Amino acid sequence: MKPPTHYAPDHIRGITLNQPWAACILHGDKRVENRPRPWAPGWRLLHAAAGTGRAALRDPLVARTVRGRELPVRAVLGVVRITGCHTDPVGAACSPWAWPDCAHLELDDVHALSLPIPCSGQLGPWRVPLAVFEQVLLQLPGLAPRLTEVPS
Repeated sequence: MKPPTHYAPDHIRGITLNQPWAACILHGDKRVENRPRPWAPGWRLLHAAAGTGRAALRDPLVARTVRGRELPVRAVLGVVRITGCHTDPVGAACSPWAWPDCAHLELDDVHALSLPIPCSGQLGPWRVPLAVFEQVLLQLPGLAPRLTEVPS
């Protein structure tokens, strides 16, 4: 019988992205994440999915951002805070990273981990296994009070 999985506090969720988008957030100035639907504000563990979008690597903005970087997959790579969500009026993109007809998650407080933490992700906001969350806290001890504080 498999032991039960214990999870991080309920207000901490994971967000899964394909590479190179995760690297553009962690190591570049990508502060908008494009999603089909809005997400609630809050802290998210930034997870790289199994896939890498090869076509995205040909985009000059992406290529400049990730040049010379490893693009780990199937791992939690950092922490980010969603501060809001909006859509743009037609023809008025809020950022060069913004796609039309998407909900734009506004990102702030980006913190890259020194070591990727292997982990499976999911579509949508997913519950983070406690063991993964504890490894994040070990790598980012200064962020621990903010991540463990329950939002009001």
